[in-house]
Amino acid sequence: MTDFFDRHRDLLDRAVHAWRVREFWTPFPETPSTKIYGADARRDGHAAYEALLGGAFMLPGHPETARLGAEQSPWGQDVAISYPAVPPAALIAASQAAGAQWGKASMQARVGALIEALIRLNQMSFLIGEATMHATGQAFPMAFQAGGPHAQDRGFEAIAAAWIEMTATAQTAIWEKPQGKSDPLVIEKRWHLVPRGVALAIGCNTFPTWNSYSGVFASLATGNTVIVKPHPHAILPLALTVKVLREVFAEAGLPQDAVLLAVDAPGAEITKELATDSAVAIIDYTGSSSFADWLRTNATQTLVFTEETGVNSVSITGTDDFAGMCANLAFSLSLYSGQMCTAPQNIYIPRGGIQTAEGHKSFDAVVAGIVAAIDALLADPQSASAICGAIVNPATLERIAAARHAGQVVRESDETGAGRSATPLLVVVDGAGSGLQDDECFGPVSFVIPCEDAQDAIARASGIATRKGAITAALYANDPDLIEQAAMAFAAAGVNLSVNLTGNIYVNQSAAFSDFHVTGANPAGNASLTDTAFVASRFRRVMIRWPKAA
Repeated sequence: MTDFFDRHRDLLDRAVHAWRVREFWTPFPETPSTKIYGADARRDGHAAYEALLGGAFMLPGHPETARLGAEQSPWGQDVAISYPAVPPAALIAASQAAGAQWGKASMQARVGALIEALIRLNQMSFLIGEATMHATGQAFPMAFQAGGPHAQDRGFEAIAAAWIEMTATAQTAIWEKPQGKSDPLVIEKRWHLVPRGVALAIGCNTFPTWNSYSGVFASLATGNTVIVKPHPHAILPLALTVKVLREVFAEAGLPQDAVLLAVDAPGAEITKELATDSAVAIIDYTGSSSFADWLRTNATQTLVFTEETGVNSVSITGTDDFAGMCANLAFSLSLYSGQMCTAPQNIYIPRGGIQTAEGHKSFDAVVAGIVAAIDALLADPQSASAICGAIVNPATLERIAAARHAGQVVRESDETGAGRSATPLLVVVDGAGSGLQDDECFGPVSFVIPCEDAQDAIARASGIATRKGAITAALYANDPDLIEQAAMAFAAAGVNLSVNLTGNIYVNQSAAFSDFHVTGANPAGNASLTDTAFVASRFRRVMIRWPKAA
């Protein structure tokens, strides 16, 4: 048995400090540099990925009655890996059996093992980057960051938040109450941290590790066992995660089945059966609001944490750096072909145009500036492919086709020439009526909406966040009073606001240990990564007390 907690206590303390002060901190470098990860890291990661293709993915000791796997890379590669699969009832039974030992283990033992697992996953970031690239369609640099170090940051952040909450109050106490002339009443008290039970983490196709690690590590840290249910088209990144966790648990003398992999096939998903099992006490889900609604309606026995559909916005009311604004928006709209929960969709601009450092710009001039910036950014096919990546779901191409009929197309979507691809489509729509712009149109589609004035633009953007949900909002403005007005409007709508981004920081980005991803305050999700509310209800404090002997 290895005491990973003592080994990593200093790192945990630094993570807790970072979580509290919200400054930049990461133990996991985001740059895929062989100078950081080793001279052979890229080559070895690629070789390890290639070795897995077409083979049987092994999880020693994992329950298995069949083998499943039907992953196809959006880049055109047949992954053809098979994974151990078992019926839902067998997964639940194995998870419950492991729960007794896992829940009784000390928080130090669990947290130490989880930090060790993250460190090992970080050392595998090139392999995980390859797996993420071919599961999601992200270009490799983004897949490395989002699938590797940034996801690992989110996992560590969840551990830190859980540790803060679990240690927020004393675990033992001597309670002494004066009784006048009589001897004081003295009671010894001890509190047990009791987990809720089995947790189900439902992975998504676009960010399988980044969106799953917070829930997985929060549940495990607080004593719950976890069944990891990947999207059937994005299994490998989470299968690698489960494998590492199980290896570390075995070394720490903890039950391997505290984490299990639930693999299914497209059209024969087991998610609903797992979610509605009476033993499942926690669900973490990222995806459409329609399935989130299904979970809330049918999985009534469980605590459900969601990140859901939303309509992210940009309000352009003025800028002192027009070229910088257009370039920043071009990258935000193009990155991973808009297949991000943080990507902008609706762009609100006053009909009369805006004031810039270059003078007045008409509505048409603002739109033309954004279009020209996208065209310049994506002019080189190789660069375009690296920025846009590939389209993970063919249904996205259907949404692009439908959006062409929503209004006036001012920028046509095109292919990059690599994989199943699409560049941003921009459509000007009449903001007076309802249409496709009133719901999430996931993918590289943005609607430009004329507004009466700056106040109307802010009102419409914050209003749709209130009604339909939003994770991000961006504002470009010159007037400090207008910025404060917008800050209040978007705060009331429960959406995080970015103001006047023109450099190398984009509205799409969310930094662990600093940014609370999703607020839980509008329909785009009921949870926030990672505040204490995300971890506190995953366990309960149960007391035992007795009179202290004289």
